[in-house]
Amino acid sequence: MSKLKIAILSYRSAPFGGGQGIYVHDISKALAIMGHKVEVISGPPYPTLYENVKLTKLPGLDLFQTFSFKKRLNIFLNKKNKKLIDFYEFISTLLGGFPEMRTFGERANNYLKANPGFDIVIDNQSLSYGLIAIEKRFPLIEIIHHPITKDYQYELKSSDKFLYRLSRHRWYSFLKMQKRVAKKLNTIVTPSLNSLKDISVDFNVNKDNITVIYNGLDIDIFIPYPEIKRQPHKLITTASADVPLKGLDYTLKSLADLKNNFEDISLVVIGKIKRNGHTSRLIKKLGIQDRVSFKTGLTKNEIAKEYASSSIAVVSSLYEGFGYPVIEAMSCEIPLVATNSSSIPELVDKYATLIEPKNVTELSNTLTTIFNNYEKYRDIAVRGRAHTIENFNWLKITEEYENIIHQTIKKFKNADF
Repeated sequence: MSKLKIAILSYRSAPFGGGQGIYVHDISKALAIMGHKVEVISGPPYPTLYENVKLTKLPGLDLFQTFSFKKRLNIFLNKKNKKLIDFYEFISTLLGGFPEMRTFGERANNYLKANPGFDIVIDNQSLSYGLIAIEKRFPLIEIIHHPITKDYQYELKSSDKFLYRLSRHRWYSFLKMQKRVAKKLNTIVTPSLNSLKDISVDFNVNKDNITVIYNGLDIDIFIPYPEIKRQPHKLITTASADVPLKGLDYTLKSLADLKNNFEDISLVVIGKIKRNGHTSRLIKKLGIQDRVSFKTGLTKNEIAKEYASSSIAVVSSLYEGFGYPVIEAMSCEIPLVATNSSSIPELVDKYATLIEPKNVTELSNTLTTIFNNYEKYRDIAVRGRAHTIENFNWLKITEEYENIIHQTIKKFKNADF
């Protein structure tokens, strides 16, 4: 394949918070290693990137760095050369909305007008109105990890309080834009068959426009580290605290169930806890403050070493478009317990113990069984790494991306505008 100039758009790319920054780092690195000239065009927070990938910063107001009205007002007032889109971003945020996708899309469209020399544009799930204009000028691939309608649905289910539900409705108001834009895009890539189905239904997108390409994993970083001794009853999970979709509550309740049977049982959560938030209050209520620790800002190597020192990985998510934690755990050869939900069964195949979501009793019983028959499940975990190497290595994934890039460019050149 000829070497291309590729723009990757990412409305926010936090390197340690959530999967977006990880995905942008990995896909840009993989394409650059194949010889393509890759430029990541990102809003704040900005990603850490492979040395041969160019980062272009497309600053917005970045109002979600704080929740203080005074600080947000100062950010807005201090912005030089304010445009109409800046006023929209400030007012929408002030009213409880999340406008970053829409405002980034407009800024990205303007940037690409001034810098038209790209062979293809890849957008990481902004689904913004600006993409409609961009697709008229460039071959465009839209990445949708899963429809955010699922986040909205699970958050509404988590509380029946009127003000909470009203705030969620306002926050997720960007979904109207995403549903309108998704139907107009010609090429969508998603990382699981489950997400393909959900995008088709929730966003009313023609399945023929969607291609499934799994996300890749750095299998040379997520390794077993046999020299690190596993702590016999240490659990590990990756979860954004206070996000209902991740199901952390159920892992915490199971930990509380088991603390009398396993005196040294503990849980490390790869994620950040919100001070005085729901998760913090639940931990205190369950009396497990001394058994739970939260770690954030870790490198991939550090996360892999946390897996290596743990005895069981738990993924209690209610929904995953693509569950990075399950393939990370399998690659590190740690026994895995995960929910039989969304994309997870598709990713783990027979190399994890699946349980029903929200079932604390089943989770506790399963953990007990694994603790008491550890070598059996350790053998399954070893085979799980081979499964990960075969299906989620970046060489295979990158070749699939190059194929869809080639097809998209060909279709664009042959289109009758």
